[in-house]
Amino acid sequence: MTPAPSKTAFVSPFVPSSSTFKENIFEGKVLFCTGGGSGICRGMVEAMMKHGVNATIVGRKIDRLTAAANELSASTGRQCLPAQADVRSPEQLQAAVKATISKFGRIDFVICGAAGNFLSPIEGITEKGFRTVVEIDTLGTYHTVKATLPYIREQHGSYIMVSATYHYRGMPWQAHMSAAKAGVDAISRVLAVEEGPRGVRSNVIAPGPISGTEGMDRLGAKISDKDKKALGLMVTSDIPLQRTGHIGDIANAAIFLFSDAASWITGQTLAVDGGSLHTDGYLLPYPAGILDPASAQRMIRPKL
Repeated sequence: MTPAPSKTAFVSPFVPSSSTFKENIFEGKVLFCTGGGSGICRGMVEAMMKHGVNATIVGRKIDRLTAAANELSASTGRQCLPAQADVRSPEQLQAAVKATISKFGRIDFVICGAAGNFLSPIEGITEKGFRTVVEIDTLGTYHTVKATLPYIREQHGSYIMVSATYHYRGMPWQAHMSAAKAGVDAISRVLAVEEGPRGVRSNVIAPGPISGTEGMDRLGAKISDKDKKALGLMVTSDIPLQRTGHIGDIANAAIFLFSDAASWITGQTLAVDGGSLHTDGYLLPYPAGILDPASAQRMIRPKL
């Protein structure tokens, strides 16, 4: 007898990288990460260090970076170099790269993760505000690539650029960030084509709603699901895999894309979002309309 389909949604579990990847798959490798002092990028760095890399984390606030570097080294047993630099300054980034080469002798992987954002409708964004986000995200990515590319070529290494999913649809109050991240995606694709013959790969990770991040806090993570529904905002049940993401979900994706298992993957964008990109604007109740179609029948007119 064929089992009856469940009418209860399955919540996809979070699985730490240690359950899937070998402990020392990146032994002897070096990671250079902008924005690595906090949030998603720090989580990516920590996971990579747990699997063997030494790392440089880059940011503007040296006290915060130093504290983060010490904590990362203590939790992983690997070396972490804090390097103060504003990604809008090519000279500062070049100095951070020089310090990395001086300490570690190589760079194998780069995460372009420095970002800036705020909430504002188009009519409320100043030119300065718009320009600042583009300079940090898009120009910062370009400057990071320029500063590291000679060393990545030497090691036949790989880039990951941290993007978002908002610009794949018209997200209100995010014109500036959407424009900036569209530029980041384009840089990665062009880099993949130009540098592929030299053994360099480049891919994009586009995080969806990730718990415990500044972005989620700003976008209303503390609003109840009932109030979110009333405002037309996404709630957990709108996500096909039935939970918001963990920073570790993004870290797992980074480990895969940097690993040899992804050696024939380049120029791609991986949305790590539980499938939420595809359910925005879903016309029927989700997931009830899928799990229990009869419950949604009253909303469907049989004939026009």
